[in-house]
Amino acid sequence: MERFVIIMEQAAILIADDNPEIREIIQILLSGEGFQVHEAASGTQALGMLKENTFDLIILDIMMPGLNGYQTCLEIRKSTNVPILFLSARTQESDKTLGFSSGGDDYLAKPFSYAELVSRAKAMIRRYQVYQGKPAQPSQPDKITYHQLQLDELTQEVTKNGLPVELTDTEYSILLLLLMHPGQIFSTEHLYESIWNEPYYYGANNVIMVHIRNLRRKIEDDPKNPTLIKTVWGRGYRCDKEN
Repeated sequence: MERFVIIMEQAAILIADDNPEIREIIQILLSGEGFQVHEAASGTQALGMLKENTFDLIILDIMMPGLNGYQTCLEIRKSTNVPILFLSARTQESDKTLGFSSGGDDYLAKPFSYAELVSRAKAMIRRYQVYQGKPAQPSQPDKITYHQLQLDELTQEVTKNGLPVELTDTEYSILLLLLMHPGQIFSTEHLYESIWNEPYYYGANNVIMVHIRNLRRKIEDDPKNPTLIKTVWGRGYRCDKEN
């Protein structure tokens, strides 16, 4: 536990929001929790900072001048799988779906609860650090092989036919959960609560649907006719047991 606390205190967070008051509030809130907080006033500035620094979490506003949050997220995903939390006053389901489709991991509406922001940030950083192998890990990591896929639990590396597959930590978490329980059907509610560690809500159906679609696009030969992650209509998703 002490080892993990030390790592959490060293975690770096980048806030990209054109509103200086919002940036200041978040900076005070998260630095008070021991995080190293950096600020960007635009998507373009955030991308520039990413070239020079490594972050454990990026918090993105959507409505920014120049590159908006969605466009910034797409650019970030070209170079890193760092977790991205959208923080926006836009709360329509279509806005959230677009956020997840562009590569975001989570979405929190403004005005937000300070406790909720801190909780989400810690949970996302914890998952990212665990899957990136930053905390102490067993010397002999487990590897899971499923058809042409191989998943390394220590490095969070996924390969298909020996070639690397770039997944976000949320996509990795979903794939790992399904592969560790072959044959078990996971409802959207079960998936959401297992991955996000928070109570299910109706809109989470779209959250899961978008992440599954993105995941299939990366690992399936034909995403429209998936054979690795199967849909059990009316019940959820599963990976079959191998013979």
